[in-house]
Amino acid sequence: MSKWLKISAATLAASLTATVAASVAVYHSMTHVSDAEKEKGHQKAVSENTAADNVWYLKQPIQEWRQTTPDGLTLRASYIPAATKSSRVVILAHGINHAREQVIPIARLFHDHGFHVLMPDARAQGESDGHRIGFGWPDRKDYLGWINKVIDEVGDDVKIVLMGFSMGASTVLATAGERLPRNVKAVVADSGFASIYQMAKTTLRRDYHLPANPIVPIADWLAHFRTGSRLSQERVDEQLKRAMVPVLIIHGEDDQVVPVKHAKVLYDAIQGPKTSYIVPNTKHIQAYAHDPKHYEQVLSDFLEQYL
Repeated sequence: MSKWLKISAATLAASLTATVAASVAVYHSMTHVSDAEKEKGHQKAVSENTAADNVWYLKQPIQEWRQTTPDGLTLRASYIPAATKSSRVVILAHGINHAREQVIPIARLFHDHGFHVLMPDARAQGESDGHRIGFGWPDRKDYLGWINKVIDEVGDDVKIVLMGFSMGASTVLATAGERLPRNVKAVVADSGFASIYQMAKTTLRRDYHLPANPIVPIADWLAHFRTGSRLSQERVDEQLKRAMVPVLIIHGEDDQVVPVKHAKVLYDAIQGPKTSYIVPNTKHIQAYAHDPKHYEQVLSDFLEQYL
């Protein structure tokens, strides 16, 4: 082998090693959450609410609910009973790097309309166990567990709404594609994404300023090696094609975190009853803040058809 070929081979090997190392580091950074980061997410969720909403929450007769997942995690949630007798429950799902407190404003809205409210901390978030997030994909099984717990606790005639934001939106949409009890009447997704693989590419370019290829394909392989599931196979839109429950898609037209094109992909994938609310001049999960009254009306009009 010539000296030039030896140098080229060594350079190629070094470059490949560096790329794999970068992919491992990025995958770890994107999926691993420390206890300190979980607490930071909790504080962030609280700080983003108004003082009035946080005070309302603290004054409620909150019950802590728990479930243990098949992989041994203890998940925790706040359950707020309705002020009057009710057979309606909303199960809410917060976004990535947040905690259950993020959904307090919507919890208050539903509670004011006579709902019991369940607010889980996602796995590896808030006070729930775990240190590896799954961007909503493994969480779909967790939400089946919460659904069954609600039925056990509230009764067989309970009517359940699932609603999520950002990662939580994709969680409830992925859940919609599972075999759901008849008690689940509707799903609402605010700012959800259609593909975890595509979101990984977007996040890498936006937050890390790194090229998506070949880092994301390598991370895809790493995910399969570590969790048994590939990012490229975790398709929320494909999951939605099996959904039988009515779905409302909400998205801000100026969303820079989850581009609005995801909303179209998700909407087109739904085979059953569906509605969309695309809000002009609105960023990520800001549709409610943009126009609370209209948001509430859209939500009310949709749910009244199925509850």
